[in-house]
Amino acid sequence: MDFIAPITGLLSKYIPDKDQKARLAHNLSTLTQKLAHEAIKGQLEINKTEASHKSLFVAGWRPAVGWVCCLGMAGNFLIIPFFNFGLALADSTITIPLINLSDMMPVLTGMLGLGAMRTYEKIKRVERNV
Repeated sequence: MDFIAPITGLLSKYIPDKDQKARLAHNLSTLTQKLAHEAIKGQLEINKTEASHKSLFVAGWRPAVGWVCCLGMAGNFLIIPFFNFGLALADSTITIPLINLSDMMPVLTGMLGLGAMRTYEKIKRVERNV
């Protein structure tokens, strides 16, 4: 966690005993990992509840956001380049600009669980390198 380093820096400032300082730093690190794990488990339960809901407006928002991200990427990497290629073959001076994906990528990586869950797998040593 990013906020642990300043706190452990304060430990060395106020606690002279090296062993006690190491023990406190370890306990703090373990506690933050446990809290992060509990937050992830809570979010997974929410996700399961939402996915099993009968209403499309509750259960369907994730797939809708996923399809919007998929269409954005397809536009940027397939549709627009091929369309620009066709325009260039037709001797047109028009080019279609690419979509700015910088706002979309955090949403997509979050939906795919590529942030915290992958880190959690590595910490617990259960990752699969296929």
